[in-house]
Amino acid sequence: MIMMSGSQRDYDAMAGKGGDDSPAWSPEEMAALHEFMAAWNDDLVESGEFVDARGLTAPVHARRIQLSDGVPVVTDGPYPETQEVLAGYTIVECDSFDRATEIAAKLARTPHPENATLTTDWYVDIRPIAEGIEDL
Repeated sequence: MIMMSGSQRDYDAMAGKGGDDSPAWSPEEMAALHEFMAAWNDDLVESGEFVDARGLTAPVHARRIQLSDGVPVVTDGPYPETQEVLAGYTIVECDSFDRATEIAAKLARTPHPENATLTTDWYVDIRPIAEGIEDL
């Protein structure tokens, strides 16, 4: 699984709602990002390595449910603006962990505006999916 991260600030900038420290992305800049991601996914489909991919909504739409004294407590939008969360994922079926690393490394070229203020340099994490208890 290839996991991409982002913050509420990143989502806001990409949705055209930039702030003083994070300029809004233009429609052309968003189109370049979408074009890059579509080509990356298409390459995986063509190679037969694509399994599934999903983007997740902004952190502001999240809820956290946890127990407090045995009672479920629900918190809306529990993430501060700068905290990164899982933004999306792609599942690939490939020959090796090294091949998954090569696939994920292509995301380092994901376009973003030159004046974009990113929460951190963009990165992705890769992590094998456990098929059984023996994989833990």
